[in-house]
Amino acid sequence: MAVDVARWVPGVTAVRSYRVAWLPRDLMAGIVLTTLLVPQGMAYAELAGLPPITGLYTSMVCLLAYAVFGPSRVLVLGPDSSLGPMIATVLVGAVGATALPAEKVGLAATLSLMVGVMLLVAGFAKLGFLADLLSHPTQVGYLNGLALTILIGQLPKLFGFSAGGDGLLGETAELMRGIAAGKVVPTAVAVGVFGLVVMLVLGRLAPRVPGVLLAVVLSTLAVPLLDLGVRVVGTLPQGLPTPELPSAGLDDLAVLAAGAIGITVVSLTDTISTASAFAARTGREVRGNQEMVGIGAANVAASFFQGFPVSTSGSRTAVAQQAGARTQLTGVVGAVAIGLLLLIAPGLLKNLPQPTLAAVVIAAAISLADLPAMASLWRRRKVEFWLAVAAFLGVAVLGVLPGMAIAVALSVLNVFRRVWWPYQAVLGRADGVDGFHDTRTYPDAAHLPGLVLFRFDAPLVFANVRVFRDRLREFARTEPGLRWIVIAAEPITDVDTTAADVLEELDRELNDAGISLVFAEMKTPVHEKVDRYQLTRVIDPAHFFPTIDDAVAAYRRETGTTWTQPS
Repeated sequence: MAVDVARWVPGVTAVRSYRVAWLPRDLMAGIVLTTLLVPQGMAYAELAGLPPITGLYTSMVCLLAYAVFGPSRVLVLGPDSSLGPMIATVLVGAVGATALPAEKVGLAATLSLMVGVMLLVAGFAKLGFLADLLSHPTQVGYLNGLALTILIGQLPKLFGFSAGGDGLLGETAELMRGIAAGKVVPTAVAVGVFGLVVMLVLGRLAPRVPGVLLAVVLSTLAVPLLDLGVRVVGTLPQGLPTPELPSAGLDDLAVLAAGAIGITVVSLTDTISTASAFAARTGREVRGNQEMVGIGAANVAASFFQGFPVSTSGSRTAVAQQAGARTQLTGVVGAVAIGLLLLIAPGLLKNLPQPTLAAVVIAAAISLADLPAMASLWRRRKVEFWLAVAAFLGVAVLGVLPGMAIAVALSVLNVFRRVWWPYQAVLGRADGVDGFHDTRTYPDAAHLPGLVLFRFDAPLVFANVRVFRDRLREFARTEPGLRWIVIAAEPITDVDTTAADVLEELDRELNDAGISLVFAEMKTPVHEKVDRYQLTRVIDPAHFFPTIDDAVAAYRRETGTTWTQPS
């Protein structure tokens, strides 16, 4: 039992192995981290359509839970800019945009519980591969679309007025109407733009300086000193959150469950990628399944304290690491600091301007966007560039959750496309190069009359075996005096039962035309399947060769042909 506890509750091991020498750095990193946790937690709560205080509750509880169940020493969890719009979309879909805050908080807590349970199940069932459902191109497109959606959604708050609108197009139209109607508040724009400039400039020129903290402090002090007259956060509720059971009506569960699936995939992908990046820096290995358990536990814990779904944060983790964090005690210090703020000084941030919170979110949105990656995809592979564009348009035009579904579907379809229509090559012998090579690359490569060397770069399965069959039939029709078709089978990693049936029929058809179907370099596990399917009772067992050279030598012995240059 002790071994199981140490495995699934890494916090126990962390306490046992903790060194006193780490304490000063963890304490300092925790204090520095708090300066980022508070404004971002409040801003991302509003991004999710929830009261700012819920962002602090969520940050505090999820940090404590991850310190117990999370395997990473430095990973920081909390409200996330990429999840905020998804949460808001789910809540609007369930109860509408005009629902009371308390009703939204209850639904968000239920959503967090669902996400947490899904992640726990994925972790215990070792389903970390689900993170691969989002390929890099579709992830780039999705995040760019998300960045644009967040930017447009926050601009009205930055400009000092409120705007509705459904989706990116509707929000853009409402933004334009508000500007045209003269609703823009110059003071709000000045405060918001000032905060945004401070964060972006310091983030680029002096990344160690907490630009978010500086922007928040200066703008909060400026409101009463200069009598700016902009919307502010107001005094936060005093005290710590009390445990409450998540509540949702039966009619809302279907909407919440659908949203929870999308949020789980994004959270899982973020967690694995962020954990991998920071583990590589420290020379540690990623425990993907335990990471899912850790973040799942954090979501479940947050759900009982008026919280909403959380994920890992690359920016906050980087801040903690730069500040010298050694263990998860850094996150615990951050959680305790937030608790002390709520107990002792809930009015400390009462003058924090709403445009500054909007600037915090916009700065995060800008960090999500990756235009150089789009340009790189265009240069490297046009197909994947258009996949990224499709994912971008899905998020921008249809909304965050449909865009998420489109991104996952496109990733899966792209894999299926590569299996369905894999690269195919006719091979020949090129002068001055060992082995056999693609005649597209070496058009002057020599061939043996009556022999086709063919490579099919995919497993033979139900989805592509007819493509394979049709190509061999084409050889039989067009190649004069064809006697052997040698399949360079090294890239064929599998043969399913549908493909086996088609191969049996194809071999009989080719034999009737006086053509032999021959395999070279077939992997042992694949060859064992061919034997199990009893294909060797149709395909001559002597027509399986360990190498292409062996197959070519056997053909030359049988026919006496010599290498010929293409005409």
